[in-house]
Amino acid sequence: MSGFASTKDLAEKTVSFDELGPGLYGYTAEGDPNSGIVVGDEGVLVVDAQATPRMAQEVIARIRTVTGLPVTHIVLSHYHAVRVLGASGYPGAAIIASDVTRELIVERGQQDMESEIERFPRLFRGKESIPGLTWPHVVFHKKMTLWMGSREVQIIHVGRSHTAGDTVVWLPKEKVCFAGDVVEFGATPYCGDAHFTDWPATLAAVRALGAEKLVPGRGRSLVTKAEIEEGLAGTASFTSDLFAIARAGVAKGATLKQVYDEAMGAMRPKYGQWVIFEHCMPFNVSRAYDEAKGLDRPRIWTAERDVEMWQSLEHGTAMKSAEIAR
Repeated sequence: MSGFASTKDLAEKTVSFDELGPGLYGYTAEGDPNSGIVVGDEGVLVVDAQATPRMAQEVIARIRTVTGLPVTHIVLSHYHAVRVLGASGYPGAAIIASDVTRELIVERGQQDMESEIERFPRLFRGKESIPGLTWPHVVFHKKMTLWMGSREVQIIHVGRSHTAGDTVVWLPKEKVCFAGDVVEFGATPYCGDAHFTDWPATLAAVRALGAEKLVPGRGRSLVTKAEIEEGLAGTASFTSDLFAIARAGVAKGATLKQVYDEAMGAMRPKYGQWVIFEHCMPFNVSRAYDEAKGLDRPRIWTAERDVEMWQSLEHGTAMKSAEIAR
């Protein structure tokens, strides 16, 4: 069997640790999942924990270059394994998530962990150090405010887009936003668990915050309003282009494979240079096709479903499960 495109992605990425304002940092790595750092008066908040406790140590090492304060809080922007399974690498930190994100961990966290580790092994360095699923200690509905001494941190379940539980961290005084995978920059949005219909309104809600600095889920820190708008517009363009192709295909009775082939032909010239394009597109088209057919709640990805879908779309092999073409 030929593996996922991501299994061939073995090159190490260069980490950047960008100061966005006093005590505010973006931890980015050339299209790998980002983290955010907020230094308060008595502790540190980390936005997204990385994929494994070992990888969390790399974030902590950067934090130690700017402060000796302990990491006291972790915010999960959503439930995906690559964002959350490193949480145990920050012992004693309170883990915060939206109520919807916790519900998704309950419903599909185990399957997501198993499928993600198989899809993208490089992003789970030290996976043997993962003790199990990450469970939040603090769950909020819609919005909460955390005061880190004199620093106000707003944690907002901003809407459905990349997942149903997407959360951003907003510093209103400093006008800095940690956007998670609601926004990408030079990186292909992963849409396997997405809500395409809602994504434009969620992006509009992020835009309305008026950020002057923004850390996307993947891609470098955005440090001007023009760069932020480019990230917002690029994410909107990619997701709307893909969903339009899926809706048109479903309307004319096209198969999933036909929609995939059309989407790859139309989108590769415009977006093919973005990080993980080849890996994401089979998952993206599968979800877009489902939503275009009226399936509001994304189906759960299992390791078996991943492989069957990948083989059928990338290599044209027969599907073993009828659900893949549903």
